[in-house]
Amino acid sequence: MSLEFSADSQRKIADLCERYPSKKPVVLAALHLAQKEFGHLSDDALRLVASTLELPYPHVYGVATFYTMFRREPGGRQTLRVCTNVSCMLRGAYPVLESFERELGLERGESNAEFSLVEEECIAACANAPAVLCGTRYFLDVTPEGVREIVQYLKKHPHPEGEVA
Repeated sequence: MSLEFSADSQRKIADLCERYPSKKPVVLAALHLAQKEFGHLSDDALRLVASTLELPYPHVYGVATFYTMFRREPGGRQTLRVCTNVSCMLRGAYPVLESFERELGLERGESNAEFSLVEEECIAACANAPAVLCGTRYFLDVTPEGVREIVQYLKKHPHPEGEVA
């Protein structure tokens, strides 16, 4: 195996393993750490998580491929998650998603060096639909007309954390 976790990630995983009676609950956190360190979850990254947690590879693979927050292929530096679940869909999520496609020159599920565009099932912001998530920043009550402003903001402020607009 060619990949190794950084010392910091190894410590975080070890600390998490101490909290639980088994290592299965640590899979999500370990996958997040692996994706952050390696950019995406290659087969080698999944094998590293499995061996680190002493879990079967198929279990780790199943978790990694179930959740849309994990990338199996390299993606853009920022991921835009456009919710199209019922509340967002009813309030115009598909026109918003189409505006992002035009603005970024991407189709949903595609990436360029700067952005990945993901159609997301739910990002838990139904009261302010349609909603978009980038990193930990929520963009709420998004309209197709507001998409260009969001993209320009993200180009100037990559990886926004914990903000709501």
